[in-house]
Amino acid sequence: MKELSSAEFRQMFLDFFKSKGHDVEPSASLVPHDDPTLLWINSGVATLKKYFDGTVIPKNPRITNAQKSIRTNDIENVGKTARHQTFFEMLGNFSVGDYFKEDAIPWAWEFLTSPKWLDLDPEKLYVTVYPKDTEAHRIWHEVVGLPEDHIIKVEDNFWDIGEGPSGPDSEIFYDRGQKFNNVAEDDPENYPGGENERYLELWNIVFSEFNHLADGRYVEQPHKNIDTGMGLERVVSVLQNAPTNFETDLFMPIIHRTEEISGQVKYGDSEKTDVAFKIIADHARAVSFAIGDGALPSNEGRGYVLRRLIRRAVLNGRRLGIDKPFLYELVTVVGKIMNSYYPEVEEQEGFIAKVIKSEEVRFSATLTDGLALLNQLIATQKAANKTVIDGRDAFKLFDTFGFPIELTVEYADEEGLTVNQAEFDEAMAEQKNRARAARGDLQSMGSQNETLMALKEPSEFVGYDNLTIPDAKLVVALQDGQEVKTLTSGTAELIFDRTPFYAEMGGQVADWGTIEDADGNLLAKVTDVQHAPNGQNLHTVEVVADLTVGQSYQLAVAELRRRKVRRNHTATHLLDQALRDVLGEHTHQAGSLVEPDYLRFDFTNLGQVTAAQLAEVEQIVNEKIWAELPVTTVETDLESAKKLGAIALFSEKYGDRVRVVKAGDYSMELCGGTHVKNTAELGLLKITSESAIGAGVRRIEAVTSKEAYQYLNDHDQMLQDVAADLKVKQLKELPNKISRLQQDLKDAQRDLQNIKAKMAQEEAQDKLQVVTAGHYQLATALIPNVSMNELRQLADNWRNQSQDDVLVLGTAQGAKVNLLVAVAKAAVAKGIKAGVIIKQIAPVIGGGGGGRPDMAQAGGKEADKLPQALQAAQEFLAKQD
Repeated sequence: MKELSSAEFRQMFLDFFKSKGHDVEPSASLVPHDDPTLLWINSGVATLKKYFDGTVIPKNPRITNAQKSIRTNDIENVGKTARHQTFFEMLGNFSVGDYFKEDAIPWAWEFLTSPKWLDLDPEKLYVTVYPKDTEAHRIWHEVVGLPEDHIIKVEDNFWDIGEGPSGPDSEIFYDRGQKFNNVAEDDPENYPGGENERYLELWNIVFSEFNHLADGRYVEQPHKNIDTGMGLERVVSVLQNAPTNFETDLFMPIIHRTEEISGQVKYGDSEKTDVAFKIIADHARAVSFAIGDGALPSNEGRGYVLRRLIRRAVLNGRRLGIDKPFLYELVTVVGKIMNSYYPEVEEQEGFIAKVIKSEEVRFSATLTDGLALLNQLIATQKAANKTVIDGRDAFKLFDTFGFPIELTVEYADEEGLTVNQAEFDEAMAEQKNRARAARGDLQSMGSQNETLMALKEPSEFVGYDNLTIPDAKLVVALQDGQEVKTLTSGTAELIFDRTPFYAEMGGQVADWGTIEDADGNLLAKVTDVQHAPNGQNLHTVEVVADLTVGQSYQLAVAELRRRKVRRNHTATHLLDQALRDVLGEHTHQAGSLVEPDYLRFDFTNLGQVTAAQLAEVEQIVNEKIWAELPVTTVETDLESAKKLGAIALFSEKYGDRVRVVKAGDYSMELCGGTHVKNTAELGLLKITSESAIGAGVRRIEAVTSKEAYQYLNDHDQMLQDVAADLKVKQLKELPNKISRLQQDLKDAQRDLQNIKAKMAQEEAQDKLQVVTAGHYQLATALIPNVSMNELRQLADNWRNQSQDDVLVLGTAQGAKVNLLVAVAKAAVAKGIKAGVIIKQIAPVIGGGGGGRPDMAQAGGKEADKLPQALQAAQEFLAKQD
């Protein structure tokens, strides 16, 4: 067995499959591109779905990759087991309709056991196979030479995600010996594939040979695929003889830096602190890579996951005696470890660290609020002589303040209380169900379409320079999914040898237009254009008159539509660069839509975009339009384009040849779309809206040219109408008129509030009851339908006019119930505190609250219990000295 660093092993894997004719596919962003079924990229095959379901035919059917991935479905186990991680790398080799079992299995064996490669001991390798997969069993035994007692049949060895590609799989295990095990020698789980630590799964080879149909049937795929996954961290733990994944060169530098920051706890001191070190190391890797790929902390989706990971790391830092922001300091270490294959963390280190530190500081304040709420829950339960904290209250602490349930249990235990774990689990399950429902019933991968996949006829797009072609030859016609030679009516899909029609891609919508004969007679209307699996432009048409395969026709793009789309596409490029200029280089495009009548541009940003920033962005774009910058394109290779400084979208996959679109010396991006020749063609850009659409993602919508003029004209007319209604002759006088009206309204509202306060005061005087409670005079009143602000005003008046010691007021407005307690200075001096009283009486109305010694307030749910709450205050005071 060779001793290799993680970087050396990763490169060796890729080199091995490169030697077998595979193209090395770069690792994709952790943020899925055009895949709403995934929150994160969670496997090597996740970015290759389009190849496996036949949507796209790859240039080379043999692919290999090292793919960064995130999974958070069992985050609670991170650090507590040897292998659980949120961030990990999946190594894979893939065959898209090319080689199958007879090559995939021997190659796996060669890589694992050959002295040239990993040189693992064959005696320590075991495999599992699907019982009905006799072919895989035969190859392992007869071709590879693995003895029968090293081949285990397991019923679960069948990969199936529902509708789409599926098939049996074969897993490869490494025997680390009983000393690594966590079960006894005679335990029924002590076998390769069982729940144990002795037999470590290294590799899973999926033989994707079936289509799982919607009706439940399994039919053979027209093109069989190989999909494998090898966990890099697991294999590295074997190569470096590490007890767990965490004692490898992927994690230990992070752990050592955390030890330095702690200054008081070392890895290995105790099992409890070791778990904290592992959680911090894992989460530091996950958040560094995720933020580098454009995800930002927030309260939903990916952002919620990031926020939770950062908060878990911070809380575990406290277990190591770290009570200051520290996680951001680990970004440097993560970047150095992963730099050989993932330079993006080091390249964005400053931004990533800034985001994490900001979140740590924010959580520090939230943590204080959470602890206050937890202490209040504990006090409330104790006051009511209860020993169990409601599980849903514990879930609120988890969901709102980031408190792990373990922390709540620990704090409660110190006070002699327990937590209703079943209720907590129920609330957690409900949240997961809501998240699943929000994503919808989305199909992860489609089934292969053999007809489209088989279409190999070449088709050239010539629409950058030509909007009309007089002699395009019809080479393929499909109707109802079948090839036909002649069309007479209905909807059909067509492929021509040449076409001026742009197929939808990169956010730009497809062209529309017509198909005519040589005499100009309309034969079909083009309503959509998409890419076929082999890259041809596939035209969806409504047939008007006869079309015949092999004949030539005139294709004409709807020129006005194309011209408007072209303007808006160039506008997105200018907008992209202007946002970077104003907000910072951390801003990345997160999606776009280029329509004829408007454009939509999504981008990442830490917070809101101010009105001033938005105005500056708009001003910059318009200045570039008025500067009449020439827009040019050049075709080159990807590396040359990057050296030129062209912006590339991290979520896009680019081919060997790319188009670089430049707007003067201002903007330069990789783009396959259509653009104007000069920015002056845009005329004007007007931003119509800016909003948040998700975790750390904002959206701008804008219009250009005629649509921009119409937008401004419509708004001008609205202002004219408002001015007429307000009897203002000139628009410039409108702001002053509105300000005066607002002041008049504010004065009227103040007068109304004073009247209401006076009426409430009079009502309070009528309803106020004063009783003696022990050594104190207690004044109480129930006043319906007033706000908490009005209760405070009543308390201020009482304090100025009354000689009573304590005031308790209650009110109910619909379902909203409030209590207020005020204590006179003399009573406060004797030890009577409003905050203490409110905590005693608030549970009576099903609520909680707090405040200062002289005034406190509470909210609740049970209006009918208000009289009992006032009685509880009297009883409490009666017991005081």
